[in-house]
Amino acid sequence: MSSIASKTYESVAPKKVAFLGLGVMGFPMAGHLAKAGHAVTVYNRSPAKAQAWVVEFGGTAKDTPREAATGADIVFCCVGNDDDLRSVTLGANGAFAGMAPGTVFVDHTTASADVARELYTAARNLGLAFVDAPVSGGQAGAQNGALTVMCGGDQPAFDAVKPVAMAFSRAFTLMGSSGAGQLTKMVNQICIAGLVQGLSEAIAFGQKAGLDMNQVLDVIGKGAAQSWQMDNRGKTMVADKFDFGFAVDWMRKDLGLVLDEAKRNGARLPVTALVDQFYADVQAMGGHRLDTSSLIKRLK
Repeated sequence: MSSIASKTYESVAPKKVAFLGLGVMGFPMAGHLAKAGHAVTVYNRSPAKAQAWVVEFGGTAKDTPREAATGADIVFCCVGNDDDLRSVTLGANGAFAGMAPGTVFVDHTTASADVARELYTAARNLGLAFVDAPVSGGQAGAQNGALTVMCGGDQPAFDAVKPVAMAFSRAFTLMGSSGAGQLTKMVNQICIAGLVQGLSEAIAFGQKAGLDMNQVLDVIGKGAAQSWQMDNRGKTMVADKFDFGFAVDWMRKDLGLVLDEAKRNGARLPVTALVDQFYADVQAMGGHRLDTSSLIKRLK
């Protein structure tokens, strides 16, 4: 059984690409690139995962980011955090060391705007291009090839990458200069944090009131209260199911980036800071890997 959904791909000239990082997002994203007809070379810190990807999708696995990036027109990446990103780009075995001048590195990691600007400069000094391109849509979006991608960087690099990246994207948009992609992802996470807390309180209230919450969600989901979170997480919250989706640990990492950036730019985020602490409560309850909708567990 395929790990990705079937999709009709746009007709694009095949490229030689690399993908670094085959986690819950990277594995299916790289798979869509292969299915779209591109020649894909992969690297993963755990070689077994890379071999499993090759078994399913073909292509080639390499032992270092540098080897994977050698000869690639575009190098895609999706790893854990700023330090992981530096480890796969910089140094003797980093991807930058294997890339030819004029090629593009596209980072889908949710990381800081600072590291995006740092690596943009490092890449430019080597004659490379760097695009920060965090994604929204979660594991399901990656599997369906329907991610929303928000990019920061230069127009020529973005234009070169977009037709290829549409293999795993529903929207792929340049938001501004280097770092703008990461800043847009922070806006995204601020919105999600507040929505999930509001939905948690609403469902917990309705359950205490003795309402049929599945019916309630069907009704209010047709009005002004409707949201992606309500449509895709409301009924699983009612059913107390959280063993899927975007993990609490990842959300706390993302909100940490948001709050650090807010300290730098002076933005006031009182609700986001509060919800971040609510997620800390869920972690303390053992919910590190539960979906972000598990915020409701604090209220029961």
